[in-house]
Amino acid sequence: MPGGMSDFVLQVLSALQIVERELLLFAAFWFVVSAVDEFAVDLGWLWLRLSGRARDVALAPGIEAEPLQGRIAVFVPAWHEAEVISHTVRHMLRAWSQDRFTVYVGCYANDSATVAAAMAGSDTDARIRLVIHDRAGPTTKADCLNRLYAAMGADEARTGRAFTSVVLHDAEDMVHPAALVAIDRGLADSDFVQLPVRPEPQPASPWIAGHYADEFTEAHAKSLVLRGAVGAAIPAAGVGCGFSRLALAGLAARRMGAGQAGPFEAECLTEDYELGLTFSRGTAKGRFLRLRDSGGELVATRSFFPATLEEAVRQKTRWIHGIALQGWDRLGWTGRAVDVWMALRDRRGPLTAIVLAAAYLLLVIEGVLLAARAAGWDGVQPLSPALEIMLVVSFSSFLWRAAWRYAFTAREYGVAEGIRSVLRIPVANVIAIMAGRRAMFSYARTLRGQQLSWDKTAHASHPSITARRAIAR
Repeated sequence: MPGGMSDFVLQVLSALQIVERELLLFAAFWFVVSAVDEFAVDLGWLWLRLSGRARDVALAPGIEAEPLQGRIAVFVPAWHEAEVISHTVRHMLRAWSQDRFTVYVGCYANDSATVAAAMAGSDTDARIRLVIHDRAGPTTKADCLNRLYAAMGADEARTGRAFTSVVLHDAEDMVHPAALVAIDRGLADSDFVQLPVRPEPQPASPWIAGHYADEFTEAHAKSLVLRGAVGAAIPAAGVGCGFSRLALAGLAARRMGAGQAGPFEAECLTEDYELGLTFSRGTAKGRFLRLRDSGGELVATRSFFPATLEEAVRQKTRWIHGIALQGWDRLGWTGRAVDVWMALRDRRGPLTAIVLAAAYLLLVIEGVLLAARAAGWDGVQPLSPALEIMLVVSFSSFLWRAAWRYAFTAREYGVAEGIRSVLRIPVANVIAIMAGRRAMFSYARTLRGQQLSWDKTAHASHPSITARRAIAR
């Protein structure tokens, strides 16, 4: 008996070896499928890059101060945002010098702190319209947006002046000075436009908050660029996105005719994502805009993302639940082949969580078996040629993905963040596993009749505060 091991221990080791082989086959297969999918996106983006179609458009100096071509309503729903809403509103008013826009801030009567902060940020500026919801909060973000839509419609009827577009932002956003003009001009020949999102680095949370920068930078510099180029439906991020007033009114009429409160789907956790796809999949035209100002800065929405593990898991749980699980139910798999492909990519969150969990469990089992072999156990089974090939492809794909992640993050945030982006890959994987598990349980509860609520992320600081401190230094 090797190393004095008992029959029971040998049986356990043999069982672990069987589990190891099955997990290895399962994980390797799906890693290869993912590698093929990602490689196809990489090749498509490289082709666009080489042909000059993936380059950021440079804006002319001073364009941010030019007048708007239409009248814009900016919707900002807010629930328990007293810490940031005043900074968001105040920065919008400073960054956007035009007068043909109105910011509709949606608050609740039972959230007096947010109401007071929004009023303080507006400083009696006529471009700010504070709207108090007639229901106690929190309802849902979509419900708050529908209340803002109703207030906008009432203002149009009262003044006789219609808006030409609607822009969505969150209460914690820091807007770019050229963003409003960019959206305004982008909607001249489109019904929906989306600007990039740029998560801001947080020195106090380089690993949790930092992994958002890695993911958004690559997605909004590569994946969405490719989607736009091949004519696939563009999802809305809920911030930095603009919609034609006419097209939004058409959607509102259809949904209100079906008994809903407005164009935003209150029963969906990711109403922004669904709204963008609804526009892009129909007769409306959607566009993703990557622009840089005259100083080379990306025209994007900046914000602080969750800095703790619990908050990051909660947020990604909502995304996976809304995009992957509700999206499957609500949007189905219809459309062109390219839309089905992108839907598969968008909805892979639960499967990714399962595959990653299997891979990390496999590492634990491998550690136990290696220790047993070091103690004298000789239970080694050769790998099949097919499995060997899949493992080589999986490992090569990991190195390839790490290189791409480094390149995109380093380009936007610097070499140091690029290096950290590779080291943050395990952090992102752990968050994905935890969020995928929670999303599936959350989805199961809704199937049993649990009502949706605004499970929002708490925000304690605003990027404009950090920017002012940096300038002061």
